[in-house]
Amino acid sequence: MTKKQVVLIMTDTTRKDMLGCYGNEKMITPNLDKLASLGIKYENAYTCQPVCGPARSALFTGLFPHSNGMVTNSVAMGDNVKTVGQRLNDNNIHCGYIGKWHLDGSDYFGNGVCPEGFDSKYWYDMRTYLSELTDDEKVKSRNPLTSFEPDMSEEFTYAHRCSNRAINFIDEYKDSDFFLTVSYDEPHGPCLCPAPFNTMYDGFKFDNNPNFSDTLENKPLMQRLWSGDDINKTAEELNKPSQMLSLFMGCNSFADYEIGRVLSKIYEQVPNALIIFTSDHGDMLGAHKLQMKNATAYKEVANIPLIIKGGEVGKTITYPASHIDIVPTVLEYMGVKIPNVLEGKSMLLQIYDTNNQINDVVFTEFTRYETDHDGFGGLQMMRAGISERYKLVINLLDTDEFYDLEKDPFEVNNLINDENYIEQRNSLHDKILDNMNNTRDLYRGYQWTCRPWRKDKTPKWENDGFTRQRENEEYEPRQLDYDTGLPMIQSVRSKKLYDKKEL
Repeated sequence: MTKKQVVLIMTDTTRKDMLGCYGNEKMITPNLDKLASLGIKYENAYTCQPVCGPARSALFTGLFPHSNGMVTNSVAMGDNVKTVGQRLNDNNIHCGYIGKWHLDGSDYFGNGVCPEGFDSKYWYDMRTYLSELTDDEKVKSRNPLTSFEPDMSEEFTYAHRCSNRAINFIDEYKDSDFFLTVSYDEPHGPCLCPAPFNTMYDGFKFDNNPNFSDTLENKPLMQRLWSGDDINKTAEELNKPSQMLSLFMGCNSFADYEIGRVLSKIYEQVPNALIIFTSDHGDMLGAHKLQMKNATAYKEVANIPLIIKGGEVGKTITYPASHIDIVPTVLEYMGVKIPNVLEGKSMLLQIYDTNNQINDVVFTEFTRYETDHDGFGGLQMMRAGISERYKLVINLLDTDEFYDLEKDPFEVNNLINDENYIEQRNSLHDKILDNMNNTRDLYRGYQWTCRPWRKDKTPKWENDGFTRQRENEEYEPRQLDYDTGLPMIQSVRSKKLYDKKEL
């Protein structure tokens, strides 16, 4: 009987154009390029929030950050939120998690405690890694310059040690049903990597794309503040070779090398396994005169790589895709019922036949970068909807954005007030509002509806006038109807408002 085996491999801060298979010939990523040739790659896949913790919360729960509670780094998910590991383990499927977790509400490195549902023998978050090092080695592990020391080796890196454990896991469970996650911190800073990776991109710069010259006029104030001194820099000043950029790209290729070690073991021992590769988010790297990531839906941070092997071969999908769909996909593949509470859809039909369209629009969001930092803009409320051609970004406290991705693939021209796009813009807006309602977005309200450019909307205190209780699942008792005290029949129903005069 064929075993059901899934390996989810992910990196941190890998842009789509940091893989050769996505068209950037300057990238040295032979192992992921091969994986793409053996499966399918998505051109328009989006993270649910372009920040580490919230992105991962959606990826591993099937609930948007606003639903699972992790709306920012360093905040834990709700106690009633279940991960894919818990769900599968409760259905007798062995689960291993090796690598960066970032979901326990602790600091960057985690608390070192294996979460429910995963094999504690193989658990290996970044705090576990640091516990293996001396104090001097801990400091070295956080210093980019360590990459250039003569004794720097791949064995010292987190990536290498994660790969070793993944290889051992596959050897041990190759004859069992299993779900394995291998989560690399690389190429995220400090970008540790040994020779030859540490210098192989010396002199590298990106192509001179128009977004390096974006003046950020008619864009949110937040972006101009985020840009800082870069707002006055030329495209040539922003897009130029540097040691840090070279090291970041080298670490990206080093991550590909380490992933290649795991992929070789998969091809050898469990060749029929479903393999999923993705990244939590990207990095602006000077595009739009911005660095790192924040409250934006620009493709550099939100449009992530997604490669899946296990269905059709050598195909590219341009339909929108989302991390929110990964959990239901894995559950269906494993033969586990998809709970009603999940907010995504299974992609299996599309994986097996790329002509199938799962989504016409996908969504990404932002609430805050991190509670531990006073900077990074603080509170930034953003919700975005993306179709194959258009992108609408609602910045609740700022200027909104609308892009025609066909005519303006570099997202320079904000068309939010362009009357030629009223129908397309408003349609996306309605879908964002519907998604906020359907997922019980706790931040929803008339403020998202009544935008300056949406003349046909009128603010209403009751908004849409519905009660929307959480859908129940096997882990919870049926919720009760407020008006009757009996188990609710419909989770979504018209709100009953009593007239005080009649009481």
